Amino acid sequence: MSIDKASFRKVCMKKLQRTASYGHKSKDYKVMSVLEQILNDVNAQTVLFYIPFGFEVDIKGLIHKQRRMQKKCYVPFMVGESFKMVTYRLPLTRGVFGVSEPNDSLLSIKNVDVAIVPVLGVDTDAKRIGFGKGMYDRFFSSLAKKPLTIFVQLDECICEEKITDHYDVQADIYITPQSIKYRKPNVRSDSLRRWYRYRQRSDRIFDLQKIK
Repeated sequence: MSIDKASFRKVCMKKLQRTASYGHKSKDYKVMSVLEQILNDVNAQTVLFYIPFGFEVDIKGLIHKQRRMQKKCYVPFMVGESFKMVTYRLPLTRGVFGVSEPNDSLLSIKNVDVAIVPVLGVDTDAKRIGFGKGMYDRFFSSLAKKPLTIFVQLDECICEEKITDHYDVQADIYITPQSIKYRKPNVRSDSLRRWYRYRQRSDRIFDLQKIK
């Protein structure tokens, strides 16, 4: 039976709310460990992170570690119906929708090596199901070049149908505490070529590698 995006979003939210009620820290750690390995392996110098909210994976520890390594760490700063990237720095204040963010900056940042994006779920095209505000979609459409895009969440929520639109953000890598999934290698991005040795060919949209 087919399902639409709004209905699938509700299913994922209920699942994540249950998942976040136990073992949150250990799940955060598993995801952050994989993210750190990826960032090191692709030698990412500029990274778009996010400041966790609700049942999203808490990646603040990774942000602080990357800052100590002198990497350029950015997070979203809400502007109208989208956001811009600003340097992660303290103090943080509550912004739109209750999400914490640093102070605004006049610095204009157009590109990053890697974007780490929280999701509610994904569909069979490896595209993002978010909260329905369209902020990440508008932001990604404004970039001159698509970064290596990594989706993260506390538990898998994958729709076996295509329910997204052409403008929805697409993952290159999808990480949960249970697994790492890679999109089929049919893209020409240099950053993705670096990841070829981690990827196994398959007829599925995602190739699965269990997290040890």
